[in-house]
Amino acid sequence: MMAVYTLAHLSDPHLPPLPSPGLRELAGKRAFGYLNWTRNRRKIHRREVLDALVSDLQARAPDHIAITGDLVNLALEAEFAPARAWLESVGAPDRVTVIPGNHDAYVRATQGRFAEAWAEYLVGDIAPVGGVTFPFVRRRGPLALISLSSAVPTPPLMATGSLGRVQLEALERILTQLSAEQAFRVLLVHHPLRSDSRIKRLTDSHLLLALLKRHGVELILHGHDHIHSTIWIEGPNGQIPAIGVPSASALAHGRHPAAAYNLFSIERDGAAWRCEQTIRGIDHALRVQPLQRVALF
Repeated sequence: MMAVYTLAHLSDPHLPPLPSPGLRELAGKRAFGYLNWTRNRRKIHRREVLDALVSDLQARAPDHIAITGDLVNLALEAEFAPARAWLESVGAPDRVTVIPGNHDAYVRATQGRFAEAWAEYLVGDIAPVGGVTFPFVRRRGPLALISLSSAVPTPPLMATGSLGRVQLEALERILTQLSAEQAFRVLLVHHPLRSDSRIKRLTDSHLLLALLKRHGVELILHGHDHIHSTIWIEGPNGQIPAIGVPSASALAHGRHPAAAYNLFSIERDGAAWRCEQTIRGIDHALRVQPLQRVALF
């Protein structure tokens, strides 16, 4: 039996506070987002919550950390440097893998800024030619972390995502290559693979689901919905868990739970993989507590 490898997963920090936008920046979609922030989100997304969660995560000393998007809120130019500084406080680029969420590519004017500002956290083991590209692969211990981007600018009041033909074709090539290796394949994507919401769904999820049915992975991690979520999707050798987490900075509100993160303990036992999920979350006193432990397989 190999040594246990631990992977931490958090998502949707929506880093507060929001910098003051200029009047020119509040045109179009950002105007709706800014109104939502000032009326609602600024009361929910709290830096002290995020700091407490990250402090607890770092105390667990995971081998690697995955962050599945929405670091910023309106993709204002002034949001990207603080987000970079926060990433550096979480861990070095070789120990932290990041993918973007829809808020990181909120509007066309700054849709590529996340790739410039956080580049070292967004590249695979083989350095790309000409900047950040998706999907990319990082090998860490027994893991093959496969990172997708579903982050695209959308019209006001929409939060859909899309992968596109080029990214899906590249993913199929990667999974075909990895099938010959003994790797624990973890797929990172911001949007969930199934959604009942027309305005929040991954628009080409049916193509991704078909691809995974043919090739499979061991684990899928996502964010976006700000809730605890586990669904099982069909793979070539059985069911694959797809797991989401709440926002890493949120107080409990409505149907949305307070901030939490997941720890996955992964080991090889003969011909089989073992994976256990531990959920740790914020309580009303801003203390992080173990919430649940689940043997996934």
